[in-house]
Amino acid sequence: MNNVTFTRGANGKPEASRALEETIAKMETLSGECFLGYPLLATPEGKYFLDATFVSPTKGIILFDLVEGTDVGNYPTRQDDLANKIEAKLKLHKALVKGRNLLPPLQAVTFAPAVHKVKTVAEGGYPLANEANLEAILSSFAWDDATEDLYALTLSAIESLSSIRKSRFKREVGKPDSRGAKLKTLEDSIATLDHRQNRAVIETVDGVQRIRGLAGSGKTIVLALKAAYLHTQNPNWRIAVTFNTRSLKGQFKRLINNFCIEQTSEEPDWSKIRVINAWGAPGNDERDGVYYEFCRATGQGFNDFRTASYKFGGNENAFDGACKEVLNAVHQPPQLYDAILIDEAQDFAPSFLRLCYTMIKAPKRLVYAYDELQNLSGISLPPPEEIFGKDNRGRPLVTLGSEPRRDVILQKCYRNSRPVLVTAHALGFGINRKPPNGTETGLVQMFDQPALWDEIGYRIRDGELSKGKNVILERTGETSPQFLEAHSPVEDLVVFKEFESEEEQNRWLAEQILKNLREDELRYDDIIVIHPDPLTARKRLGPIRNEMFQWGIQNHLAGVDTMADVFFKTGTPSVTFTGIYRAKGNEAGMVYVVNAQDCDGVGVGLASLRNRLFTAITRSKAWVRILGFGPGMASLIREFNALKRNDFRLEFTYPTNEVLTKLRVVHRDLSPQERQRLEQKKNRAVELAEALERGELTPDDLDTATKDKLLRLLGDRK
Repeated sequence: MNNVTFTRGANGKPEASRALEETIAKMETLSGECFLGYPLLATPEGKYFLDATFVSPTKGIILFDLVEGTDVGNYPTRQDDLANKIEAKLKLHKALVKGRNLLPPLQAVTFAPAVHKVKTVAEGGYPLANEANLEAILSSFAWDDATEDLYALTLSAIESLSSIRKSRFKREVGKPDSRGAKLKTLEDSIATLDHRQNRAVIETVDGVQRIRGLAGSGKTIVLALKAAYLHTQNPNWRIAVTFNTRSLKGQFKRLINNFCIEQTSEEPDWSKIRVINAWGAPGNDERDGVYYEFCRATGQGFNDFRTASYKFGGNENAFDGACKEVLNAVHQPPQLYDAILIDEAQDFAPSFLRLCYTMIKAPKRLVYAYDELQNLSGISLPPPEEIFGKDNRGRPLVTLGSEPRRDVILQKCYRNSRPVLVTAHALGFGINRKPPNGTETGLVQMFDQPALWDEIGYRIRDGELSKGKNVILERTGETSPQFLEAHSPVEDLVVFKEFESEEEQNRWLAEQILKNLREDELRYDDIIVIHPDPLTARKRLGPIRNEMFQWGIQNHLAGVDTMADVFFKTGTPSVTFTGIYRAKGNEAGMVYVVNAQDCDGVGVGLASLRNRLFTAITRSKAWVRILGFGPGMASLIREFNALKRNDFRLEFTYPTNEVLTKLRVVHRDLSPQERQRLEQKKNRAVELAEALERGELTPDDLDTATKDKLLRLLGDRK
C-alpha cells in the first residue's frame, strides 16, 4: 500500500509536478514525504529552489530535477549541483553525519515525463526517468541502516524550519531545575514545526485558503512563514500581512525576517512584503493600513475610529460600517496586491475580508486564519460562501470544497498544557458553574455545533456528544503533547489564589515577580500581568506597578508606556502589564491574571467576561496564576476545584437548542448605552412590583392586554 504524503509548494513546473505525484502515488510499496518546490537553499549565487524532494525511510533522500518539455539540457550538471548543495546543507546537522559521510543516502533523478525515449538521451550514472521507468529507478535505491530516529532527523533537516520560532534572546540558566531551565527545554522542544504546520506553510493554492485552530496551535507562525515563503518564491509579488492586535506587528516582522535569512541568506524586501494594520491612518508607512490604503487608492473619504463610531452606531460597528461604506461606493476596486494574509480573522466583520478580497489580483490568493474558540460562543465567522458573496449568476465567489489544503485545521496545541487549556475552557464555558436560582444549567455559553469539540482536539471519554445528552470530554496526548505538562507538578501549572483584599493581592504579586526574576531564572519578558477589564486596567494596575518600581523592577503598560505596536520591550528589561485586548496573540512562560473576580457574575455580559478569562489563561505556555478576592473569586475557585476532582475532564449536559437560545439572551453582551437602558427598564419593573405589593397599584388598574401579556411572559419563564 502506498503511504506517501505530498506537500505541494510552488516550483514553476506544474505539469511535471503533477506527473511526478501521480507516478509516485501509484507505487504500492513506497512510503515517505514528498515536497514540491521545497526546500529553499541559500547559496553564494543566491536563492536556489529544489523542484521536488522525496524523503523515504527505505530509500533515503531523492532530489528531483523536473523537466517540463522535451529538452533535458545538461541534466548531469544540474544533478551534481543539486546533490552538492543539499549535502552541504545537511552536513550542518551533526546527527546526520558520521566522520565525513552523510548517513542518509542521497540520490538525484531527472524526471522528464514528456520525453518518451529517455534511454536514447540518458548518460551513464545520471538517472533520467519518465512515467514508465521511474519505479524501476527508485527500486534500485535503498537505505539499509535506517532507523526511525534517523529518518525523523533527516525529515526535520529537510523541512528546515527548526530555529525560526525559538526565543527572541538566548536563555542563560545556571540551575538545572529552575523555571528558566524548564522554559528553555520547552522552547527547544517546540522550536520545530510539526508536519501539519509545515504543510500549511508550504502548500500554495490559487484562490482562498482558510487556516483554523486553537490559540497556541501555531496559526500566527504558520501565517508569517507562509507569507515569507511566498515572498521568497515570488519576490516581485506585492504581499500584505494584516491583523487586529497591533502588538503582533513586531512578531510578524521577526518571523518573516528569520525565515528569509535562514532559507535564502537575504533579508526580505519590505517594500514588497508589507506587515500593516487593518485600519491604518494618514501619516508615515508605520501608520498605514489596508482600509486606509483602499480609501487612498479610490479617493474615498477615510473614517477614523471616532468618526466611524459616531457614524455607524457605536464602537462595535465602527470598522464594519467603514468597510461596507467604501465597498458599496466603488464598483471596480483597485487590485493592489498579489496576495493578502489575515490573522485573527474572527476579530473582523466579513466586510473587511471582502475588502481584502477585492484588492487582490486574480487568482485571488487570500489566506485567513482564525480561532474557532476566540469568542467561545460558537458564533464564529460565517462560511466563505457567505463571507465573499456571489457572482452575477448567483454562484458563490469562494467555496473551499473538500480539498484539505484549502481548509487547514491545526488541532495540536503547543502553547498551553492540557491542565491549562482545559481550565480555560471549563471557566470560559462555565462547565462547573453552579446553576443560579431558577435556572436549569450553570453553563454560560456553548457551541451551537457539538462537532466543534472534536475539531479542536477533544475526544469522548464517556456519554454522547449531542444536544440534551450527558458527555465527558478529555484531551489526548496527540492534541495536547505530554511534554507541555511533564516539566512541573499539575498543582504548579495552574494556581487559583484568593485574597482578603486587592492590596493583599497586589503585594503578593509583586513578591512573586521579584522571586521569579531573582530565584527562578525567569527573564523580564517571561512574565505577563493581565487585567481582564481593558477600561480600568491602567488605574487598577497602577498600585502594583508603583510597588515594583520601588523595588527596582522595571515594568511597562503595553500600548500606554510604549508605542501601540509594542508589547514586549526589547531595549531594556521590563515586565509587561496589559489589558486583555493587547494580550491577545502574545504569550509568556508565567502569566498572572489579577482581579479575576471581575470575570464572575450573573446576567448580561457574563459571556464576554468569561471570554476575557479564557483569553488571559491561554496566554500561558508554562504556568498561570489566577488571582482575586471576594465572592466572585470564591465562585471561580469552586469551579476550578470541581474540574481538578474530574482530573481535568469536562463533564456536562449538552444544552438543547432551547437552552442555547436562553443562554445567548441571558448572558448576551451589551454596549454601555444598551446596559443603561436595560437598568432603567429593570428599575421600572421593580417600581411596578413594589407598587403592586404596597397596594398603590392593583392588577385591575392595568389594562387587560398588558396584564395578560405579563402573566404569559412571566409564566413561560418559571
